[in-house]
Amino acid sequence: MHRPKVILRRCESYDVDRIADIIRNSIEELNLDIRGKVFVKPNIVTANRRYIHNSFTHPAVVEAMVRVLGGKPVDDICIGESGGFGIPSRLFFRESGFTQMAKKIGVRLVDLNEHPMDTVSLEKGVWHKKMLLSRYIHNADFKVWMPKLKYHIVTSITQALKLNIGILSHKERMLFHDYRLHDKIVDMLEPGFPGLVVSDAIDITYGFESAPYPVRLGLLLIADHPLAADAVAATIMGYDPHGIRHLQIAADRGYGTLDLEDYDIGGDVTIDELRRVPKGRTRLFQFLDELDTPMQFYAGTAPGTDAICDGGCECAIKGCLGTIEKRTPGALKAARKGALVTGIYKGDVIMPDGPVLLIGDCTRVEGQLEAAKVHSIKGCPMGARDLFLKIPRIFNMPNPMLDRRDAGLFLYHSAAKGLCILKNRLLPDRRAW
Repeated sequence: MHRPKVILRRCESYDVDRIADIIRNSIEELNLDIRGKVFVKPNIVTANRRYIHNSFTHPAVVEAMVRVLGGKPVDDICIGESGGFGIPSRLFFRESGFTQMAKKIGVRLVDLNEHPMDTVSLEKGVWHKKMLLSRYIHNADFKVWMPKLKYHIVTSITQALKLNIGILSHKERMLFHDYRLHDKIVDMLEPGFPGLVVSDAIDITYGFESAPYPVRLGLLLIADHPLAADAVAATIMGYDPHGIRHLQIAADRGYGTLDLEDYDIGGDVTIDELRRVPKGRTRLFQFLDELDTPMQFYAGTAPGTDAICDGGCECAIKGCLGTIEKRTPGALKAARKGALVTGIYKGDVIMPDGPVLLIGDCTRVEGQLEAAKVHSIKGCPMGARDLFLKIPRIFNMPNPMLDRRDAGLFLYHSAAKGLCILKNRLLPDRRAW
């Protein structure tokens, strides 16, 4: 059987030449045969020039990868992403610098939602039995996954496996994005199994992963197996890989082992050295009760289960509050006292001098509920827009959605996306795979 190999290389800056040398040497060490049509998948879940600078794979790392691919028998290269929140990915491409990078080096950069998709069946899927898959991924001869190593508010880390949420179309992204999220991630590993993982861990991040805070780790992690890449990354971040639910599920489904002694781990820096690097407030936004805010949080279970809906409404709250705090530091501490409830909460919620917000279709309090006023937001899954409209107003917090610049960018890029989709329907891109 193939013994996965993971290479850990020091890289203290986003120098394209240095990164390209590391990638080139690592590919040779891994003895990979890269040819044909190559699809490159970075993490560009979100970006904002004003306050979100570290949520995405750095463009310099992807530029270096494309430069290395130029020396291989490659027919075509496509960089693609389906960003978060239903926002046109082309907006995040420009805000992150990817649009400028792709234009400079002459490589194709696509929002997967704007181009042809095929319906594919998933033999190993537990929840996703089929999905819409970009033709650029479906017809690729070789796949390169380039995650940004980050702490995650639900899944502990986001790395190669979690990156696969970004191969889903916006139509299907939020399906099963609730207490089933951990299984959903592993469902995506079947169509999204890369031949090479190159992780941007030069700067890792903590906090809400889509609006995070950076810490310099100075690492490029390169591997020929995604589960091995994630198990090593989890260990570096301070976790036991067996304790991260989606990694253990992947191992249980036969995708590989989580035991580090079963990998060949090389490079010029050790896991122990990397584990000793301070990594910021590593639990920030992973646990709502630990936030410095007068707001209180009550998490109930999903209907018919004993599971907290961590990937659904609770995740949406964390993301909303994380974005507000990143944009306006101190907003959480200055918020109005009140309570937020998710799921079926079997207990009392007593807030006589403040508001209580019930979030989600299934949410209810089965004990005593007392509040100055009770509000509710319906939805399953919960839409980010609805939370951003209500939470700031109810709890006296600044609302990022009222930013004129960001609203203008959203409208402009939404129109551009619509025109691109229409053009592709009327005049299909002959370069498409």
